[in-house]
Amino acid sequence: MIKRIKLRTLLAGGLFTLLFVGLIVRIYWVQVVKADFWSEQAMKTWVTSETIRQERGKLLDRDGKVLAADALAYTVAVGPKRIAELEALHPEWKLTDRIVSKLHIVLGTEEAKLREFITSKKDDGVTYRDQREVRPDGWKVDKATRDRLAAFRDEIRTLTGVKNDVGLYFMEEQKRYYPNGSLASHILGYESKDGKAVYGLEQKMNEELSGSPGFIKYQKDGARVQLPNGDVEYKQAVDGKDITLTIDKDIQYYIEEALRTAYEKYRPISITAIAADPETMEILGMVSLPDYNPNTYWDTKDQNSFRDNAIQSLYEPGSTFKIVTLAGAVEEGLFDPNAFYKSGTIKYSPKDKPVKDHNGVGWGEITYLDGLKHSSNVAFVKLGYEMLKKERLTKYINDFGFGQKTGIELPNEVSRPFSLNYPSEVATAAFGQGKVLVTPIQQVAAVAAVANGGKLMQPHIVKSISDPNTGEKTLTEPKVIRQVISPETSRKVGEYLETVVSDKAIGTGYKAYIPGYKIAGKTGTAQKVTKNEDNKSGYSKEKYVVSFIGYAPVEKPKIVLYVVVDEPQIANAGGGSVAGPIFKEIMGKSLLHMGIEPNLPKSEETPSSESTKPRRDVEITSSVPDVSGLTVSQARQQLTERSFPVGVLGKGTKVLQQLPKGGSVLPPSQRIYLLTDTKPGNVPDLKGLSLRDALEMCSLLKVAATVDGQGYVTAQKAVKVDGKWILQLTLAPQGQAVEPPAESTEASTEEAASGSSSETKPEG
Repeated sequence: MIKRIKLRTLLAGGLFTLLFVGLIVRIYWVQVVKADFWSEQAMKTWVTSETIRQERGKLLDRDGKVLAADALAYTVAVGPKRIAELEALHPEWKLTDRIVSKLHIVLGTEEAKLREFITSKKDDGVTYRDQREVRPDGWKVDKATRDRLAAFRDEIRTLTGVKNDVGLYFMEEQKRYYPNGSLASHILGYESKDGKAVYGLEQKMNEELSGSPGFIKYQKDGARVQLPNGDVEYKQAVDGKDITLTIDKDIQYYIEEALRTAYEKYRPISITAIAADPETMEILGMVSLPDYNPNTYWDTKDQNSFRDNAIQSLYEPGSTFKIVTLAGAVEEGLFDPNAFYKSGTIKYSPKDKPVKDHNGVGWGEITYLDGLKHSSNVAFVKLGYEMLKKERLTKYINDFGFGQKTGIELPNEVSRPFSLNYPSEVATAAFGQGKVLVTPIQQVAAVAAVANGGKLMQPHIVKSISDPNTGEKTLTEPKVIRQVISPETSRKVGEYLETVVSDKAIGTGYKAYIPGYKIAGKTGTAQKVTKNEDNKSGYSKEKYVVSFIGYAPVEKPKIVLYVVVDEPQIANAGGGSVAGPIFKEIMGKSLLHMGIEPNLPKSEETPSSESTKPRRDVEITSSVPDVSGLTVSQARQQLTERSFPVGVLGKGTKVLQQLPKGGSVLPPSQRIYLLTDTKPGNVPDLKGLSLRDALEMCSLLKVAATVDGQGYVTAQKAVKVDGKWILQLTLAPQGQAVEPPAESTEASTEEAASGSSSETKPEG
């Protein structure tokens, strides 16, 4: 018995000894052998890290107006677990149905998909998820959408009596915001919701715009509170660089407004326009339709809307290319404007078909200058094929930059090399058909060289890059590629091209004529190559690319403008009849905006040939003085001296702001409004104001507005929507009558004000 007890004691003692030895070995293993590993694991538990987001650089127009910037956004999420708990306690609330219905209305997500989100469970298939984001529709929504859903959440809380968590959440995010909607969308590109830069300058300048995130690491206790004496590691976020563009937002707007009207009228495949400063080749405006809204890029179904035809589409240029042949012939001393030739047809080679003028029969024996005005193909076959010949014509085409990329700071620019191997290719190239295919940006650069004294400049759209972290600013200097023609040739060609526009009797560009300005220009009408039933290529008799290119003022060019319309749906489409009026509208507004006033006599005689036709010439204009800071009486005196009607808003004694702003060039019939205090008063009569000025007025008065139509305000009406006053503006193109609203057109800003942000959707 005693022996058995001793044995058990020894056995128990041995087990305890082994246990302690094992424990000591384990402690040694953990604290000595694996010390580094477990110290690292403990540190992970004690240390937390938070990312500090950087701000992506802004894209600005040449005057510092924001075109793209980061903005606050929200991601909508639902709480399946919380919603299920509330549904179980109070099924009569029908909480799931209510949330599904509202999210469907606001976000557009399918109801079945929303129910799937709200009822989603973890991998075990039993436990509901704590949270589920509503993607993609609820991902990075704007504040207006978040506010609508937040108001709905408050309604649910009121209905249920639940003060806090009802299963609907909003998480703060950051997204790229384009405050002008589709304005300059091809130039800007966009940033996708997952942060990828796509198209345009967003893609091309992504490295400069991106910056880098920072972080903070610190030690915490079990309650996730930072330890006062703990280690802290901090890296500051580096914001992206701001990029100022050469784009003039107002000129960009003029182009988009004119092109949208034409796009609706002619329904072409595409329509494109580029405006540039010929001295520097700074791009002032560049538009390609169809386009898209970078804020809602996912709504754009037609992939052609993402194509920037200004740099990505190749065209047979048609007669606008005759400027190159003309410049070469003048430079070589071969162009005599007063020499005669026989128009109609020309047989340049025994084996090839003759070239005909566009009217089929020509105009008999005429001078070469008249041939330019008529846009005679025969004249340019003689100049290019017979006089310049292949080698010199090819040299000038190359020297003007065709067949080579321009190097503009945009992605996906295209170009196609050319070779003129046969007589037919040389002859047709002389008047803009055949082997030489051009992009609109190449065409603008070439004609800018004709305008600026003969220098081919590299187009650029980035004016400067500023680093907000260091204050460093890098400017883009104008770059001369080569001298193509002499300044004297440039001057002569400008004079010849000016007659194409000013000669209303025979000039094909007369529809681009603007009284008071000397405009050099050239029309273009190119047949498109199509395939017939036998799959053979040939020129279509129904499909055309029509265009107009020109610059002004001829004596000192400030702007070169190109408009190209691909397949306008209209009979007998021509560059003069379709593209000319578009050019005229954009050029007229742009010159006034740049402070270049027309040189008009007090009374301009109307040519007898035009006496029976309705005309709408450019009004004599005046520059608006800057009267901000002056007393009302001083401001009124300065404005009335220049014949501007004056409207005073408020009861203050000093002018705080004015609209339109000082420096604007306007007809004297335009009313100038003076804001003298910030206290809401009455909304003035906005009729006659442009969309831009009307919206700025509403912004100054803190009035929410909606817009119907395009052009200029023709009527206004205050209406109550969801308990808030909204000012409804009706617009129409200038001169077009619109039925006024039946109700009063004036409302108090105290009634109409519902926040400083407008809910308008201007066209561009």
